[in-house]
Amino acid sequence: MKVHIIGGGNLGVSIALGIAKFSKNNQVTVTRRNTASIQYLTEYGITVSNDNKHNIQDADIVILTIKPYQVDTVFAEILPVIKGKTIASAVSGLSLDMLQSKTKNEYPVVRIMPNIAAQFGESATCISFPETDREEAMPIVDLFQDLGTAPIIDEKLMDAATVLGACGTAYALRYIRASMQAGIEIGFDSQTALAIAAQTVKGAAKMLLEEKVHPEQLIDRVTTPQGCTIVGLNEMEHNGFSSSLIKGIKTSLKQIKG
Repeated sequence: MKVHIIGGGNLGVSIALGIAKFSKNNQVTVTRRNTASIQYLTEYGITVSNDNKHNIQDADIVILTIKPYQVDTVFAEILPVIKGKTIASAVSGLSLDMLQSKTKNEYPVVRIMPNIAAQFGESATCISFPETDREEAMPIVDLFQDLGTAPIIDEKLMDAATVLGACGTAYALRYIRASMQAGIEIGFDSQTALAIAAQTVKGAAKMLLEEKVHPEQLIDRVTTPQGCTIVGLNEMEHNGFSSSLIKGIKTSLKQIKG
């Protein structure tokens, strides 16, 4: 497929790199007003332009990774020249109903919520679409499955998906940072502490994804009676580890919903 990404910020670039690295037989164009910072993408065979309409007539899919306030301006520019194209929006808060209204129901529309791990083939991309656009949406699902996981969800959960899958990247990184800081305090240099903390999280996630079990089942494997793991877990819980994380996620969701 030919994929046209409008919005060459962090997310748009991550998607473009993911497609270039982990999918086959796809061509990518990325547009951004100032392209100086993304010219390196050409090394991966990605076309870069400051013109949102550059090659857009040849595209199969148009992906929007822009800010909400830019949507109307971009649509006014591109809609006259993208008849029949499928529009995939990663614009936060832009519902399918709003997309259909703004495009006058003349285009297949899909909502996607990837995260920046797409460039490493590890995004958790949630996808929703009107049932009438299922046929056009499935190639997008397949594309994002190449970049990690791509569950199809009810659109009413899209805001929650933003918090859990996109904001969640920052939450996971904050845990790794804290673990690294603790590692320094107990004797490691910073680089070694970071390497151990990051790989440990990667390993834990891989076990969960491959074994498809509840986290507590894996926790039990490394938690022995009167051992060092259980006392550490209990101390964290006494200080609100799980409750703080849950409250943070719920607070982020409240912010999105206004």
